[in-house]
Amino acid sequence: MPKWLRKSFVVLVTVLTFGLVSPSQLYDLVDDKPAKRDTIQSKAQESSSTHKEFTLVHPPSTENVIDQLVKDAESQSYMKFGERIRPVIEDEFKEIILPNIEQAIQSIAADYEESQMRNLAISETPTGGDSEKIFHISDREKNEEIIRFHVRKDHPPQAGYWFNFHYHTNIDNFEEHHELGSIYWAKNTPPKWMS
Repeated sequence: MPKWLRKSFVVLVTVLTFGLVSPSQLYDLVDDKPAKRDTIQSKAQESSSTHKEFTLVHPPSTENVIDQLVKDAESQSYMKFGERIRPVIEDEFKEIILPNIEQAIQSIAADYEESQMRNLAISETPTGGDSEKIFHISDREKNEEIIRFHVRKDHPPQAGYWFNFHYHTNIDNFEEHHELGSIYWAKNTPPKWMS
């Protein structure tokens, strides 16, 4: 097998398995030497015959799922801010709001067993214009939203514009606002989201 094809195959499998299968395992499997491949297969058969269940891939841990949700949340937030708002509030967002988002995600994750955590998914696109939605997290298995993260533009009298970050949960039918924090914009009107 040509070297470039082997490398392409390794990269493809690594991406498709989210890095859970290491390149060294793949190189061993796609190596051109039949003797080496046969010994690998015989070792796998021996291992599977001694154990009732043989699994190469372990499900992601709770920490990995939470980390991925937080990374996705950060990226969705930056997409929501757009190129005009993001540079102005990015530092404060990372320092003040993002840790609170992570804490909220951890609190909802506490209600799930480790095996159920992989059912949690984050919405793919925030809304632009003047709407509040940044992202929602839902349980794909139950097909229901669990938590909604929003940002609202507040304009208290003679206090300039503020971005109020908050979330709602399905516990109270998304009625109550749970504060994450606020970031000051300026006296002038902020641009529309995603602009």
